[in-house]
Amino acid sequence: MQRNEPIADIVAAYSPRLLGYIRSQVRCREDAEDILQDVFYQLARASAEGDSDIERISSWLYRVARNSVLNFWRKRRELPMDTEDEVCEDIAQTLFCTSQDTPDRVYLRNLIWEELDEALAELPPEQSEVFCLTVFDAIPVKDISAATGTPVATLLSRKHYAVKHLRKRFHELHDALLSQV
Repeated sequence: MQRNEPIADIVAAYSPRLLGYIRSQVRCREDAEDILQDVFYQLARASAEGDSDIERISSWLYRVARNSVLNFWRKRRELPMDTEDEVCEDIAQTLFCTSQDTPDRVYLRNLIWEELDEALAELPPEQSEVFCLTVFDAIPVKDISAATGTPVATLLSRKHYAVKHLRKRFHELHDALLSQV
């Protein structure tokens, strides 16, 4: 990074493009803006620490933005299995992003929560329990293993089957909703 280039100029120059990139990965605008703020915070920190090994500011910013998006999804425990699965991402956005609430969106959110409750009830109790503990309560699998004496691999397998079932159910819900339009 060139020492004579003020951070304010970098922020002004890169904010729109970085925000566009982040919004392509995270649909909720507020979440995207939080991630963008984190990217520029990391730039300011690197600059204050005299981190002069940033040669190409554009590449550095996009790498930090990509890593921040990945961290965001890891914290939410909603990292899509593949980026092409927009159905699950749309459903996650409907459930967890309340900034754009309209009566239709609130109704859809309630419908999805009801469907989720039904789908979880269809699962064997062990699968439903590990899914809820890891996703909703954000308890690490290692902690669950230590508390229950169940091997980590068994817990991960149970969660895998739960996610597989839920994905199928939500694809069916998505298809049913689209057929109503």
